[in-house]
Amino acid sequence: MLNWAGTWALFLKEVRRFNSVAVQTIFAPVVATLLYLLVFGQVIDTQTDVFSGVSYSQFLIPGLVMMAILQNAFSNSSSSLIQSKMHGNLTFVLLSPISPLEFYIAFTAASIVRGLAVGLGILLVGAIAFDLTWQAPHWIVIFAILSAAMMGGLGMLAGIVSDKYDHLAAFQNFIIMPLTFLSGVFYSIHALPEIWQQISHFNPFFYMVDGFRYGFFEKADVSIYLSLAVTLLFLVVVSAINLILLNKGVKIRE
Repeated sequence: MLNWAGTWALFLKEVRRFNSVAVQTIFAPVVATLLYLLVFGQVIDTQTDVFSGVSYSQFLIPGLVMMAILQNAFSNSSSSLIQSKMHGNLTFVLLSPISPLEFYIAFTAASIVRGLAVGLGILLVGAIAFDLTWQAPHWIVIFAILSAAMMGGLGMLAGIVSDKYDHLAAFQNFIIMPLTFLSGVFYSIHALPEIWQQISHFNPFFYMVDGFRYGFFEKADVSIYLSLAVTLLFLVVVSAINLILLNKGVKIRE
């Protein structure tokens, strides 16, 4: 039986941690992402036709929202875990009556909250400024939560295997950043040469962005159910790997 009180307490601790520096963890990513919208949307808006009846700025907003959700959910769990390891206070959490599953749930849930908070800020500005509407809001919610959970878990995995901040930075700069930028945030993959379209299908982030965008326009590059299946698969795989490592205490009990 889950220790819900302990899980809730750890979840609140993680939420309060990033909320205490909200200017850095929430408002700064919102502003930085909106700059992409300002530059790309205004410069390319009249020169690019993506979906029929959809301006480029409107097309771009869901991609930017999802990119922000993915990056911030990853950053939340990975930075928290590596800080706890480096500063030595992870020991106190491990000594508490919290199981690896409860530990994972609390960290992942906090990552979802941060990712959604940043994404919502961008979405509100984009919806007001560019008259963005949504056709299937349930898909927006489903992909936002599942994608944030997957990235929160991936952030935990990076935090577990990293021994110092440099390792975590390498993980973010050479894996997370390229995969998010090449996931169709700024373009439809049908605009790419055939070989690059095929390569894009091996990027799991592409399915998260495409499924999320479907909720706004009911138009996508691949089937919404394929995107859902790939997102769920990666969430399950990442969760399983994390739980195995946490149960064995790899690099956190040494």
